[in-house]
Amino acid sequence: MISKANDRDMGQDISQLQDIEIIRRVLDGDLDAFEVIMDRYQHQVFRLVSKHIPHDRRQEVAHDTFVQAYTSLSTYTATGPLAHWLSKIAVRCCYDYWRENHRCLEVTISSITEDHQTWLDHVLSEESSDVHKREIAQREAREILDWALARLTPEERMVVTLTHLDGLPVKEAADLLGWSVIKVKVQAHRSRQKLRQLISKLLPDEGKRHEKNK
Repeated sequence: MISKANDRDMGQDISQLQDIEIIRRVLDGDLDAFEVIMDRYQHQVFRLVSKHIPHDRRQEVAHDTFVQAYTSLSTYTATGPLAHWLSKIAVRCCYDYWRENHRCLEVTISSITEDHQTWLDHVLSEESSDVHKREIAQREAREILDWALARLTPEERMVVTLTHLDGLPVKEAADLLGWSVIKVKVQAHRSRQKLRQLISKLLPDEGKRHEKNK
């Protein structure tokens, strides 16, 4: 538990205080002090949420992250950076969003070109590449990937996005999700295979290519 603010803290400019000192103030009844935490970490939270949530719902989920952080602030043990603690809450809020909206979103797709097939091959390869992260802005290919992601379960979607599309180490993804490393490894592999199978159905030549490589 974090001890409450002491008198020495009270006379300081709150914006200059360390995270732990601001948290003590909030727990001591200075509720407005939490705005400093929000200002300090809103860009980090919004950036993380933006990787997982549809454009028109990002603000809502980012807000939910800070609401949950505020209501559970007394559980923060200060054994790690506040930024990491907030990231774990943000990932959980993203996961909750997909649990509530699973299969509610219909994603349409455009025609698939040869360039899109090449892009998708790289996206679904065993290792992600920084070069191809830039190509994710390619509208048609992104539509195809979103279409397939929408057909995964919330659990599958979060783990494959964190470990593969975001390129996080398995241990870090496990920490953010609150899973064991083994569970992340197994689920990430299965989810990636399922994603590939879904997209392969859209690629007429994909099945022939696999048969040829056997």
